Amino acid sequence: MLKKIELTAIASSLTLLGKRLDQVLPKLFTQYSRSYLKKLIITNNVLVNKKITNQPDKKILGNEIIIIYPINENIIYDIPENISLNIVYEDHHILVINKPAGLVVHPGSGNHSGTIFNSLLYHYKNIKDLPRAGIVHRLDKDTSGLMVIAKTIVSYNYLFALLKKRKIIREYQGIVKGKMISGGTINEPIMRHYRKRTSMMIHSLGKKSVTHYKIIKRFKFHTHIVVRLETGRTHQIRVHMLSIRHPLVGDPIYGNINHQINYQKDNDKISRFSRQALHASHLSLKHPITHNLMSWTIPLPDDIQNLLLLL
Repeated sequence: MLKKIELTAIASSLTLLGKRLDQVLPKLFTQYSRSYLKKLIITNNVLVNKKITNQPDKKILGNEIIIIYPINENIIYDIPENISLNIVYEDHHILVINKPAGLVVHPGSGNHSGTIFNSLLYHYKNIKDLPRAGIVHRLDKDTSGLMVIAKTIVSYNYLFALLKKRKIIREYQGIVKGKMISGGTINEPIMRHYRKRTSMMIHSLGKKSVTHYKIIKRFKFHTHIVVRLETGRTHQIRVHMLSIRHPLVGDPIYGNINHQINYQKDNDKISRFSRQALHASHLSLKHPITHNLMSWTIPLPDDIQNLLLLL
């Protein structure tokens, strides 16, 4: 039987008075989605002033003590698997890994096992009690590089709050098509594509998305760039690079657009690059316990280094 985690908050803000319980919980427990918190309410996992409350429309009058008991929303995928992790840093509170391309972070449709999530369950027995097994942020399957993972609920809540406040610095290196003139900032909202549900798109109704980029080196028909995320939307860098007509080399979703943009056609070796040329190379954050600033930088993987030699 899984050990229950108990999280407590007080509904003291004046902005919460008179609101429904399912509206208040996302304000108090920001690490969870509204739909997930509503599920907790209707499954008797929320207490208001020590009494079980299973009515999402219950009105909050002020200063209630609210306790939630998070449930494991990934029970169907909770299979520990002995998958090795490339550990860059580890202590009792956090884990920083270098994810290889091709490894999925979390189980989902079409990927029920063989993920970092499954690996964490195997190597860290107590991490099963944390939301998403301590995974604070994700990388796309074919994006390589640094990820931070929490090992305790205190660390998870702290890191999640840092991420929401944009206090975790995440930098990537990428290779894009075309010769860029200069660096810049892309501030374009992103939402899920209304027809292609596995893709994202720029749309005025999307979520705020900000990407900063600088040039490392220009080549004849390509540019090596460093990218810093201010927000962290799904496929953000990939979508934003496409929006300025410089898609990532090898991107299977957003990169095959030579018929739309007048670029020099890649030679066979470059065109066969089998993933988006994107690598999370730098991570910087304050430690959840010591509050010391910590930073990690890793080199490009062999496949991207070899790609650079072809440009």
